Order: sequence, then C-alpha cells, then structure tokens
Amino acid sequence: MADTGIIIGDDGLARPVWATSSELMQTYYDTEWGMPVRDEHGVFERISLEAFQSGLSWATILRKRENFRAAFAEFDPDAVAKFGDDDVVRLLGDAGIVRNRAKILATINNAQATLALREDGGLADFVWSFQPETTPQPRTIEDIPTQSAESVALSKALRKKGFRFVGPTTMFALMEAIGIVDTHLLGSHRRGASGVWQ
Repeated sequence: MADTGIIIGDDGLARPVWATSSELMQTYYDTEWGMPVRDEHGVFERISLEAFQSGLSWATILRKRENFRAAFAEFDPDAVAKFGDDDVVRLLGDAGIVRNRAKILATINNAQATLALREDGGLADFVWSFQPETTPQPRTIEDIPTQSAESVALSKALRKKGFRFVGPTTMFALMEAIGIVDTHLLGSHRRGASGVWQ
C-alpha cells in the first residue's frame, strides 16, 4: 500500500510510513499521537515540544523527551515560569535537550503566558476552543494538510496572549498531536481512535 503511504506491520496493523521508522515512533503512534489531551500541564508540554521540534524531526524530540522533562521540571508551568538566567545557562549546557536559546527562552515565556491564561479559563480550554467543525479525511500522506484556518487563528490568538514559537504549522501539528483534529489516514488502524471524531 505504498501509494497511500500506509504500511502493514508484522502485527497486521496499518500505519503511516513515519510511524514505522522505529519502535519508539510506533509506540508513540499507537498509544499517544492523536489522543485527546485536555489538561493544562499536558497541553503546555506538547506546545513546548512542538516549538523545540520546529526545523527538526519529531523523532529527535521524542528520543530526548525524558531529558526535556527532567530539564524543564516535568513541564510544570508554575515551575518553568520562575526559571531565571541561571536556568537558561544550565539548559544551554544540557546536551540531552535541543540547546537553542530562542526556544528555551520561548518555553519560559510560554509558561508565564500559560499562568496568565488561567484568568481566561486556562490554556487547554483556550486551545481546544479552536476545534474545527470537521476534520480532514486523508487517504494518502499527501492529503494531510500542514495548517488550517483554525491553526492560523490559534496561532494569532496565542501570539496575542504572549506566546512565542506558535506558528500556524506548529499549531496544526499540536492540534493533530492532542486530538483536536484527526489526520490519521483513513486506512490506518488508529483512525477514529481518539473518540473525538467518528
């Protein structure tokens, strides 16, 4: 089924090519990607990791995920919001994460913006308020969009709230990852698994 971008695994299950590149990626695809994340902590972690992924492969970020969690106080926004200059120096010296000053500073900034958003109902509800009325129905990898009207709107809205590294493509990837849209290929065994879209 190479023409659709789907591969049938040894277990008989259909997955997109990217989900078969390693055991780590397959486990992520089978158990986490596209499943609803509706809590502040979970959404903050995903926004942070998507920002670090910008310009890199998701596999790189996934391999470093536990290192990121250790370095960023398990992505507790209350803790990260208090990070200062010493923490930035520490993070820039941490070979276990992506050592990009702009992305590190953006994560600290976004933690502070997350705390401020609590007055408006919180980060998770804010992000989920951009759920579209319909979700893509991709038959092939080429059918999957890289952004949408909703991801553009979410990007603009988050920027107005002070967030950084939240461009439309990054926000569409976030929406895919946390179940706001379902871009599982129609032939994939995970299509509809989130329960958000039937």
